[in-house]
Amino acid sequence: MRRSARATTGRSPARLGQGDGWGQGPAGTWTADAETPPTARRAPAKAASRNSKPTTTSRSKPAEVEEVESNGEEAEPSNDEDEVDEVDDAPETNGHTEEPAPTVDGTNWVDGGLGHGTLTVPLLLLVCPLLCQLLAYACSDLPATPPHAAGVLPLLAECAADPDHCWAETWAAATIWPTAEACRFLLVFAATALILDLIIPGPIKEGIETQTGHMPKYVENGVGHCVLFTAAFVGGSNFGLDLYDFGVFYDVFPASVSVLNGFGLVLAAFLQFKGLYFPSTADSGTTGSFLADFAWGTELYPQVFGIDIKRFVNCRFSMTFWQLAGLSFAYKSYTIHGEIDWGLTLSAVSQYLYLFKFFMWEIGYLRSIDIIVDRAGWEIQWGCLVFVPSVYTLCTRVLVRSPSQLSFPAAAAIFGVGMAGVVLNYLADEQRQLFRASGGKLKIFGREPVYVVAHYTVVDNGKPHPRTSLLLASGFWGAARHFQYLFELTAAYSWCLLANPFVNGALPMLYCTFLTILLLDRAKRDERKCLKKYGKDYEDYMRLVPYKVLPGVY
Repeated sequence: MRRSARATTGRSPARLGQGDGWGQGPAGTWTADAETPPTARRAPAKAASRNSKPTTTSRSKPAEVEEVESNGEEAEPSNDEDEVDEVDDAPETNGHTEEPAPTVDGTNWVDGGLGHGTLTVPLLLLVCPLLCQLLAYACSDLPATPPHAAGVLPLLAECAADPDHCWAETWAAATIWPTAEACRFLLVFAATALILDLIIPGPIKEGIETQTGHMPKYVENGVGHCVLFTAAFVGGSNFGLDLYDFGVFYDVFPASVSVLNGFGLVLAAFLQFKGLYFPSTADSGTTGSFLADFAWGTELYPQVFGIDIKRFVNCRFSMTFWQLAGLSFAYKSYTIHGEIDWGLTLSAVSQYLYLFKFFMWEIGYLRSIDIIVDRAGWEIQWGCLVFVPSVYTLCTRVLVRSPSQLSFPAAAAIFGVGMAGVVLNYLADEQRQLFRASGGKLKIFGREPVYVVAHYTVVDNGKPHPRTSLLLASGFWGAARHFQYLFELTAAYSWCLLANPFVNGALPMLYCTFLTILLLDRAKRDERKCLKKYGKDYEDYMRLVPYKVLPGVY
């Protein structure tokens, strides 16, 4: 179905569609005064490509715009350009000539993995697990003195002055062995997450259709998981059944990292083999390099006994561990020092609320680049199993032995800035979700929305099928293509500053530094993928929203 619309003024930009009637509006914006697509009907499940990635159009006069379907599903904290804007089948293409079917190789519009078989992979395999072990050791009660308390530079100077002692400490960190207590803790933790995932009901939501036509489906029960897991953890601790101390995360942390390091390697090897010989979907295959296959993975959506491996590891294990660890560390600090560390406590509360929001918008993460682009290999699965617990919790774990020394007013001020970032991130996600649920009719900050209709093709049962995405260019999404990253970084830097680097050195800043690099690189990766997927339509969108993250700067 179509709705007609006429262009307001000016010439048409390259390939916004023959007959789309898009014109150049004020300040160089592309506008179309069109009736925006109404909320869509759901097409048959077989063709289920429904994930709408809404963009808007400033309406004045008409341009012919396809009527597209929108399932009204949510976005998520970490939105990418292609994350949630996939829209339903669009048999009519607004004058677009149907293109030949793309070559389908299971890569889902991306090039293959980490290092592409170069020495990058073995180097990371050696460095990253050891780094996580060192971080776990340094912030535990195993060393005689807290090396982080004096900061990184004095620690390095101390190592240079006494290399034998430095080597002994490094060796001690690298050879932390798994313990029965850590194994029991992780087994019960994972089993609880799995049981909750299986028994908590929820509506079925769809992910993003892959290039091979596969449509992943998920039970949306993230909030229920978050609430019940928290209740179970508190209830089983010394605040309830007294099965363990509430500070157990800190007590078993070094040995837990050792267990997870080993398990992460085994899981990556298993997934590499499975993706090559027993893939769950057609989105699989080899890169031609054994090392790249191991690091990047050979399968996009692996399942074992019906369990979605990426969702379980990335969300239910990793995010839940991060969410509860901060609260556990805050309690442990209180038992050691006999007083509340406001920097640690407010940081833990802020992170818990941020991750509660994550579970509210979990379906959006399941449409993000981590899921729809990155295969299930060592890079992602080990990263969620080991790197997230080790690095993302570092700014709170450091404070257990070396308090922040922040007063309540100072900590509260930083906490307030961080929570503003969390709230703005939520509002940005909600804005796009509501726009999508309205079928493109929602006004953005009281004005008609602006968007680009982007076209692409998927192959289902060997036949090409045209699809349409709407790329939102109004409100938060008109300021920069990844403006929400700025809000995420605001929250992250607040957590690290609550660790008071002026007292505890630069080490607590590792997480926010890493996240800055990660998100800037992620914006580039997403741009490459969208250009490959949408071609000239995405170039038009980039002209409409020229900045990636920070308006006027980058």
